[in-house]
Order: sequence, then C-alpha cells, then structure tokens
Amino acid sequence: MFKILLVCALAALVAANENAEVKELVNDVNADGFQTKLVLDNGSASSATGDVHGNIDGVFEWVSPEGEHVRVSYKADENGYQPQSDLLPTPPPVPEAILKAIAYIQAHPSKE
Repeated sequence: MFKILLVCALAALVAANENAEVKELVNDVNADGFQTKLVLDNGSASSATGDVHGNIDGVFEWVSPEGEHVRVSYKADENGYQPQSDLLPTPPPVPEAILKAIAYIQAHPSKE
C-alpha cells in the first residue's frame, strides 16, 4: 500500500515540475525493503528507504517560488509520520511559571 502511495507522490513531484529533466531515478525493491530516489535538474529531489517492517526514512526538497531551498526529512514507523524541517511550525516555548509549577508538583507529589 505504501509503495503505491510513494510512487504516486513521486509522480506528483514530476508532474508539478513538468519542465524539469530527470537527473537520477532509482526504484529498487527487494525482499528486505526498498530504496527510491528522484533528482530533477531544477533542485527538486525525493529519496526514501524502507524495511520489511514498514519503517521508512526519507527526505524531499525543492526550491520555492521565492528562491528558498525547502527540505523536509521524515521518519514513518510505529510512532507515525514524523517530519522535520526548519520551515514547519513549532509550538511556542513553555512559560517559566508553568515550568516552575511542574517542577513543584514533581517535587511534592500527592500523598493519595
């Protein structure tokens, strides 16, 4: 199932970059997993490796219309899809008062 999704994602990447030339294309599937890689001449690229347990590590990248290099790496395993990128939103820092309250609660557990 995931392999079909991955092939569709690669096809979408190529379609979105219809004027780009393919510089490198690798699609290897074997008994213990797979490896795929697509590199286009416009800076777009995608690669992933996976094992028989469904664990996948990958990365995709492109150059935005503003000229910024965008890179997203990810892991997909029993803990779900876990993307990482400087451009992904992150939660704000925990306020100091909350950190102090948590430390107090941990230092003074309930006697129940």
